[in-house]
Amino acid sequence: MNGRSSRVEPDLPDRAPGDAADPADAGSPGAVRGLDEPGTPPRLTDPLRHPEHAGRSARARRAWTLLASTLLVPGSAQLVAGRRATGRAALKVVVAAWAALLLALLSALAWRTPLVWVLTNSVTSLAVIAGLVGLAAGWAYLFADTLRLIRPGLLAPKVRRAVTLATVAAVLVTSGGLGWSAYLLSVARGAVSDVFAGGLPFRPSEGRYNILLMGGDADEDRTGLRPDSMSVVSIDARSGRTVSVSLPRNLQNTPFPEDSPLHEVYPEGFDCGDECILNALYTDVTNNHAELYPDAADPGAEAMKDAAEGITGREIQAYAMVDMSGFEQLIDALGGVTIDVGGRVPIGGGTDLATGLPNEIFGWIEPGVQHMDGYTATWYARSREGATDYDRQARQRCVQAAMLEQLNPVNVVARFQELAESGTQVVQTDIPGSQLGGFVDLALKAKEHELGQYAAGPPFYDPSFPTYPDYAQFQADLDRVLEEATDRGAREAEQDARALAGGAAGARLGSAAVVPAALPVLPAQELTPNGTCSVP
Repeated sequence: MNGRSSRVEPDLPDRAPGDAADPADAGSPGAVRGLDEPGTPPRLTDPLRHPEHAGRSARARRAWTLLASTLLVPGSAQLVAGRRATGRAALKVVVAAWAALLLALLSALAWRTPLVWVLTNSVTSLAVIAGLVGLAAGWAYLFADTLRLIRPGLLAPKVRRAVTLATVAAVLVTSGGLGWSAYLLSVARGAVSDVFAGGLPFRPSEGRYNILLMGGDADEDRTGLRPDSMSVVSIDARSGRTVSVSLPRNLQNTPFPEDSPLHEVYPEGFDCGDECILNALYTDVTNNHAELYPDAADPGAEAMKDAAEGITGREIQAYAMVDMSGFEQLIDALGGVTIDVGGRVPIGGGTDLATGLPNEIFGWIEPGVQHMDGYTATWYARSREGATDYDRQARQRCVQAAMLEQLNPVNVVARFQELAESGTQVVQTDIPGSQLGGFVDLALKAKEHELGQYAAGPPFYDPSFPTYPDYAQFQADLDRVLEEATDRGAREAEQDARALAGGAAGARLGSAAVVPAALPVLPAQELTPNGTCSVP
């Protein structure tokens, strides 16, 4: 009308049959022809930076390209779209994050101790948490900025919805994953702070770490807390080979090391009659001699460490007390345990100390391979009906071994939050948090070996041994057992076993039928069926 030909938008969805195809729609990587002003030469514009001049298919490809770039290389979308300062800053952060991740992976493969220290130390773990939160927020910002650069209003409705949903999903996977990792690390940090003590890590003694493990029992029919089960877990510092040494709760005349404050109180051992059995010591010290351990958070536990040291002749570096009332929750957090039960064990039973009447039996744990939840496993470890103390100790050793079997990395990661929460409620220890790095390495090594088992009573000694113990003999026997719980000792024990006619697995040491630590086989003939078990 005015002498000028009307312009046609290059991204018009419908073209006349004779119109030339838009180079952007044809997938051309080059520039596309822009809108020409009258009287000026044609100019070329970049569709990545000026999508308004591109065709619909080019805009869709551009949107998905920018979104994928932000997902795979955060910051690259900003670089190609013209926001160079933002893109360069993001790429620097990405390079630093990948370097940190690579360093962490190398540490996990070659030397896990510093990695665990960084993740459990109160200061460094907080820095890692802050870093993860910052990465999550930054990545979410880059996705939001990428969506702005895409300019969804220029996209076809279906493509616009798909790109928006994909962006939201990407934010949930990336930033959400980083945020969840920060939360789990925060849970771990809280658990370490609540459960473990402060201070520097301790060194092995005679090549071993010796930890006193106690199951605390504070039933209504008892005065004060009494450890219901006690064992020394001895771990070889090189190989991780572990022996669980049960200490019967009715051990008498418990000796104390000369440097123990209790040595002056009980110079001849804990000997005041039938009531002075091992598990009564905790209550006695807590109620009557707490002043002997003025710096201890738990004087009773410190006294039990001294007693375990006097019994075994080995330095006890730390203790861990498990509240048996919360033991059920801890096993549930592990997903249960699997045990091959040798004989029927009742749930319930025993005698009511207040009335003298028998307690009701609510059910039975039947022989055979059983996967037990926390409730069942707790009863299996503690049931007294029709059992001797030594049967119970044997069952408790089986539960310990089954729990160790469940502590694999996949299970720990999958159930980390439940384990951390239950651990803070049921575990009390003086193991310093700074020790965790080395102990994680040892725990992984320990899983490569069978858990050795030993006890200061049946089935390794005569039933009268706890009443009339020969501690010098026991310590000599235990030294032999622990020597076999090393790589060199295990090789020598295997060679000796092959040389023995009939493949005898053990040797007589005094009155002890010793089971080599590398071969944790319970002599079933010395236990009732109630106490026989194994971990399949």
